[in-house]
Amino acid sequence: MPQPHRPTRPARPPQPQRARRGGGPARRRADRPRWGVRLAAGLAVAVLGSGAIGHAVMTGLDTGIDRVDPFKDMKNRPQAGHGLNFLLVGTDGRDRITPQDKREYRLGGAPCHCTDTVMLVHLSANRERASVVSLPRDSYAELPAHRDESSGKQHGPHAVKLNAAYAEGGPQLTVRTVENMTRVKIDHYLEVDFASFMKTVDAMGGVEICTAKALRDQNTGLDLPPGTHRLGGGQALQYVRSRHVDGAADLGRMQRQQRFVAALVKQATGGGVLLNPVKFKEVSATLLGSVRADRGFGSEQMLALGQALRDFTPASSEFASVPIGDPSYPVKGIGSTVKWDESKAAKLFEALRQDRPLVPAAPGPVPGPGQAQGQGQPGRRAQQQLAVPVDVPPQQIRVQVENGTRIDGLGGRVDTALRATGFDTTRAPVGGASRDVKRTVITYDPRWDRSARTVSTALPGSELRAVAGQGRTVLVIAGADYRKVVPVRPEDPHQGRFGVVTGDQVVCGK
Repeated sequence: MPQPHRPTRPARPPQPQRARRGGGPARRRADRPRWGVRLAAGLAVAVLGSGAIGHAVMTGLDTGIDRVDPFKDMKNRPQAGHGLNFLLVGTDGRDRITPQDKREYRLGGAPCHCTDTVMLVHLSANRERASVVSLPRDSYAELPAHRDESSGKQHGPHAVKLNAAYAEGGPQLTVRTVENMTRVKIDHYLEVDFASFMKTVDAMGGVEICTAKALRDQNTGLDLPPGTHRLGGGQALQYVRSRHVDGAADLGRMQRQQRFVAALVKQATGGGVLLNPVKFKEVSATLLGSVRADRGFGSEQMLALGQALRDFTPASSEFASVPIGDPSYPVKGIGSTVKWDESKAAKLFEALRQDRPLVPAAPGPVPGPGQAQGQGQPGRRAQQQLAVPVDVPPQQIRVQVENGTRIDGLGGRVDTALRATGFDTTRAPVGGASRDVKRTVITYDPRWDRSARTVSTALPGSELRAVAGQGRTVLVIAGADYRKVVPVRPEDPHQGRFGVVTGDQVVCGK
């Protein structure tokens, strides 16, 4: 049973600098642990890399794998690119959780028979890079014609949220829909439910997560104070499922899921799994014995994957989310969906097809006044550096503006200024109930307090007021003291046009 989080681990003391060449005993002492690790790594790679022994270690793991055929009778599929593409799907599956775990990790209610998480994982052809792209479960999607898996009814093409593809047509319709949306050909399908996720994390020995701020979600029971924690399977499930930590909702949850995958890569490649053949078999057996996979993925592929990942570090993985055009795109009969930015998304998936890294090249120096971007004005990067760092990306915060004064057009000016610095405003400011507001007020639901603090950073001098039950939208009541909106930028190191981070940027111990 997963244990409660452990206290923050003390930082390791600084290591003494190695002596210069010829420095004698100090150099030899410093080298001993390193050679020990190299020897262990060499032995593990020799065991897993030698065909006969490796297959002996992994023998029998194919038994008991729950097989699916997501590619059956599929036609007009995208052309294969370079590298290997996995569709990783997380499903509800709470019907397989024990009653005790249901109570402890707040997994009551009926399973939705839908996807909770959808990730496209690309392993480069040279096996030196893994690119993970999160697809929001509420993404606007258009299903192709299909037969409903539950009712047997024939459906024509129609619009849904992406997670409904699994509910209507299972793995096959999910693969068809993702391939249609991305034009990336899927090579392997892996489906993980709540129970298999918990078992795999526990088999790994838990995963280390660090957070600079407290993370609490009443719905899942997540309660992590600032610091570093080793999460067992149950707590890890709370961490990746939480949607009500702040106003970021699903988009914030995807970022936490990406952090978790990066931490999982670090745990696997840092000596705990891939350097120990017995541990590798144990984890592989747990994973293969508790997931659903396509017929082409088994112990032989798991062994090849382990060999490919043996030289991985957290920096070898990169994480992105599909660029969003409209986070609240209304669709009749469906409700609010997440609409992709079609142009940017197309470029992202083209990079995957071409096996190109998503992380941009290192930026050059920022032009100074009077230089290429100059005319006495700072360049765009310099303007970003002048922006105040905030906890929640403004693009993930929905804002409604009210004019609390008799100043004509003030609500529109505030709405425009907030949108210019990235906030998802409604673009429909309204008149407030009172027209005598002296100091700008920000009202917010306590569940989204981090979002409210981000808005207040952009409106210095404003007053914060908690309103229980207000929901995820933050309300700004513009007062007579309003002067300007201060530019803000997310504190997380997302880079480039795809908002990419590498694993080493988001794991503990930076």
